[in-house]
Amino acid sequence: MHPWGAHRSPPVVGGAPRSAALAWTNTHRERSTARTDTMAEAVPAHRRGQARPPGHQVKRLLVRAAHVPPIVQDAALAAALFAVTFGPGRLEGATGLSLQAALVLPLVWRRRAPLTVFGVIAAVALAQWLLGVQLPADAALLIALGTVTARSPWRHALLAGVVLETGAVMSAARWAPEGKFLASAAAMTAAVAACALLGVNARIRRAAQEDHVAHLERERDRKAQLAVVEERARIAREMHDSVTHTLSVIVALADAVVHTRPDDPLAVTDQIAETGRQALTDMRRSLGILRDGEPDAERHPLPGIAQLELLCDQMCAVGLPTRLRVDDGLARVPAAAQLTAYRIVQEALTNTLRHAPAGTRAEVRVSCSPRAVTVEVTDDGPAAPVTTPGRGIAGMRERAAAYGGTVHAGPLPGGGWQVLSRLALDGAR
Repeated sequence: MHPWGAHRSPPVVGGAPRSAALAWTNTHRERSTARTDTMAEAVPAHRRGQARPPGHQVKRLLVRAAHVPPIVQDAALAAALFAVTFGPGRLEGATGLSLQAALVLPLVWRRRAPLTVFGVIAAVALAQWLLGVQLPADAALLIALGTVTARSPWRHALLAGVVLETGAVMSAARWAPEGKFLASAAAMTAAVAACALLGVNARIRRAAQEDHVAHLERERDRKAQLAVVEERARIAREMHDSVTHTLSVIVALADAVVHTRPDDPLAVTDQIAETGRQALTDMRRSLGILRDGEPDAERHPLPGIAQLELLCDQMCAVGLPTRLRVDDGLARVPAAAQLTAYRIVQEALTNTLRHAPAGTRAEVRVSCSPRAVTVEVTDDGPAAPVTTPGRGIAGMRERAAAYGGTVHAGPLPGGGWQVLSRLALDGAR
């Protein structure tokens, strides 16, 4: 074999499949532990033997009440107000009962039509004032005002406030004790202002909640768009690396059949067919993740550092003598990091095959440690000027950036070309 031929690296215990299996097992063990902790935190405190916090029952009741339909809540409010205010001060007979019900019953629809409900209650209150009787159910006007200020446009809220304040002054003028008009009017005005402020506060809080929900929705959409962009970039890198490498190898083999006329052309054509099959495998692997429901077991395993030997043999077969050196420590490298290292070497050798002249020799060195993986690809060919920049080096840098690493590509001082990358395993995203 040529001294610059593919150098057989020492056997690695476990290999890429075992490393991928170990990474898969550790990942799922961590997920199971995190899931168990999350489930333990989700168990109520009293089931874990801890004392319930103060107000626990009140919070549970509030949470349950929040799931009751609004019209049921308003009907319960109207019934409670009717029961509380039904008593002394009402008119005798059916007239008093009718006024009492007419003041309270519209509250059932206060959230659906706030201004209409307020108008109906105000009309009933005016009729009550004309009859000269003051009922405790007039508190329904305050509730209706708070609903208008909380849910209706500002002009409607201002109109309702003016109407209720006018009614308060009229009530104070008619029913206030002698000499107590100002005090009675001030008290009723304070009640009107308090209800209006409560409604405004509810409006502001609801608007803040709506803004927060809208912000969360925008953030969710933005993250979804970023995920789509990242996935497209990942698929584009995979397709670029596999297709570019495969086509370069096929073109080189075809040129060998046409120009150099080797002794065994069938072997070259078999190599072309094998390279094409490998390209189809890479394409299925890259696009397989897009198919929902495809079991992981049916997907092809990802290439890793252990497959660099076959890659270098392929480079030697197409006329680029390549020597490989891999240090110990491969078993500690995650499968994703091994895929990144493999793609960087593949792209660097493909660029050498495409741009370097005949007779160029290449060398690949991979150093593995618990904290980093260093990949170096060098060749002794002259640096050819690149007229149109491609995506090869940019794709390598994007891959390395996922592991907090960098890629340096450029000519060597003594001649040749170098691609040097370092992947930080402890800083991977």
